[in-house]
Amino acid sequence: MTDTLWRLTATEQAAAVRSGEVSAVELVDSHLERIAEVNPRINAVTQLLAERARAAAAGTDRRRAAGEDPGPLAGVPFTVKETTAVEGVPTTFGVPRFRDLVAPADAPPVARLRAAGAVPIGHSNMPTLVLAGMHTRSELFGDTVNPWHPGRTPGGTSGGDGAAVATGMVPLGLGNDSGGSVRIPAAFCGVAGLKPTAGRYPADHRAFGPDDPGPASQALVTDGPLARSVADLRLAHELLAGTDPRDPRAVPVPVHGPPLPGPVPVAVVADPGGHGVHPTVRAAVETAAEALRDAGYDVREVADVPRLDETLEAYQLLTLTEFAPTWPQVRGLLGAGGDRYIAMAMERTRPADAAGLVRLMGTWLGLRRSWAEFLDRHPLLLGPVFTEPPVEPGLESRDRAGHERVTSAMRLCTATSFVGVPAVAVPTGTADGLPCGVQLVGRAFREDLCLAAAQAIEDRLGVLTPLDPRG
Repeated sequence: MTDTLWRLTATEQAAAVRSGEVSAVELVDSHLERIAEVNPRINAVTQLLAERARAAAAGTDRRRAAGEDPGPLAGVPFTVKETTAVEGVPTTFGVPRFRDLVAPADAPPVARLRAAGAVPIGHSNMPTLVLAGMHTRSELFGDTVNPWHPGRTPGGTSGGDGAAVATGMVPLGLGNDSGGSVRIPAAFCGVAGLKPTAGRYPADHRAFGPDDPGPASQALVTDGPLARSVADLRLAHELLAGTDPRDPRAVPVPVHGPPLPGPVPVAVVADPGGHGVHPTVRAAVETAAEALRDAGYDVREVADVPRLDETLEAYQLLTLTEFAPTWPQVRGLLGAGGDRYIAMAMERTRPADAAGLVRLMGTWLGLRRSWAEFLDRHPLLLGPVFTEPPVEPGLESRDRAGHERVTSAMRLCTATSFVGVPAVAVPTGTADGLPCGVQLVGRAFREDLCLAAAQAIEDRLGVLTPLDPRG
């Protein structure tokens, strides 16, 4: 039976361990066998924690045998992006110089999943320092391959988790998202992904010492799960939400908000900003809209999202102003060509001075207000994750045309990260042998509304993965 355990959802795996149908050790071994089979072709799992995972699973089995509650994710393996600390394991950010940067403690989201019984089984690949581009390639670990097509990127920056979840190496991945880094690999790999509201999950983004990073790293980066089913996303979300003294930004908001009266309104925008959308992506949005109508949602096309171009410009200005002081040192860590993505962005956007940064803080609040007012009228927004099908690896760093094409295609992800609202990416099917997906954006702290709508789409359109890598 162990050779089929990896095919189950996280919810099913945990139920099997909790009931005693299988042991946690058997469950972990099933995934280790799948990793040994698939990872040499995909290169998604970077630092495999096989013996640690087996030891943790054995502890779960002992606790269950003693009559203790093994947790809602008992024995379920998960990967952790190379940005995020796992106690006793290097947090490399994909940089050779950091290969010995051993984490003294679990990051808060890792600790929360571990406390629920889940087992970290390995780190997962990402673009070097999360700055080298959208394609998942690191200086330390190389390229991750899209399991649907080796000539397409798995997306990023949580591309290792997306590919690992899609191929059954794990049922859950823990990534993070500051402009699409969970949602894009979810869409490109045919799985589901959640970017929560800023402040929903506790985190510790002090990467290289005791000092806190700047406002972009603090406010834009949110940890988020990837899974093959929306039910697994919901389970992970409810376990990750909460407060922690290490993160004063995290707020104690209930994971379930009050029900909305009548059919829930859903605004549909297939081409945010009117900058163009590929026909297969438009078709995916239309398919998802029809699924929601069938589920009883009040689905209506609207003219556009609020102040999109202004939001994108403010995002670029804030992030690049934060990067600028350390860019000469950081640039040398990115390896040959790894600096091209940020360098092209910095050529286009000059950092703000002190007065400009103060004005930008006001603009940021105004943009958040505009989105809050929009979502007050339309509790959910349905739109694309990326306005093209999965693209070739490294397109965003190849030249200015490729850079502009990719940054434009991810524009709804960028904007929603900047204003801090939640979003769930969910598959809708395939086109030309590649996965298609959409995202559902919601009001702040209403991940439950996004997940419910994503579940309605999944119920009608099905689940695409796990799959065997395709050559």
